[in-house]
Amino acid sequence: MKRCADRWLYDEPVQPPDRGDTWTGLHEGPLPVELASAWAVLPSCGAVVTFSGTARDHADGRAGVTDLEYEAYVEHVVPRLDQIVARAREQWPDLGRMALLHRIGPVPVTESAVVVVASSPHRPTAFEAARFGIDTLKATVPIWKRETWEGGTSWGLEPQHITDVDTADSAVDRSPPSDAA
Repeated sequence: MKRCADRWLYDEPVQPPDRGDTWTGLHEGPLPVELASAWAVLPSCGAVVTFSGTARDHADGRAGVTDLEYEAYVEHVVPRLDQIVARAREQWPDLGRMALLHRIGPVPVTESAVVVVASSPHRPTAFEAARFGIDTLKATVPIWKRETWEGGTSWGLEPQHITDVDTADSAVDRSPPSDAA
């Protein structure tokens, strides 16, 4: 384990927090998708939405992606993840539990690179909070992806401008992507 701000960066199996309704973290190794979903279940919540962003074998103009690797500005990741959850709780006060977990290091194709889970008494809040979580994470958290494919290697298709969590709503594009993955 390595120290990361007030938390640990785990390079061993990931476990949920002992108490509380927020689970954020940056981890090396497989992410616990099923465990995060089960952790979010509460007697007061009738809806749990889980998003798992998996590594795929292609990207725009890049067939045959074989390897993905994520790097992060570690000291800034967990505080930003916590800010995202705090903003979600402001927007949806009945939000139950919320998890934002991201992986760093190598991520084999088909494995999860990011997991977002939201629970609430009703499904609209759970869906909206989970969508907010992943969209805001992508726009505000300093994590970068390197892809290796049949034709080369690159740290992304274009530079990513990281925005502040407080201004993320205007930076997040909520329209469906042209490549629906």
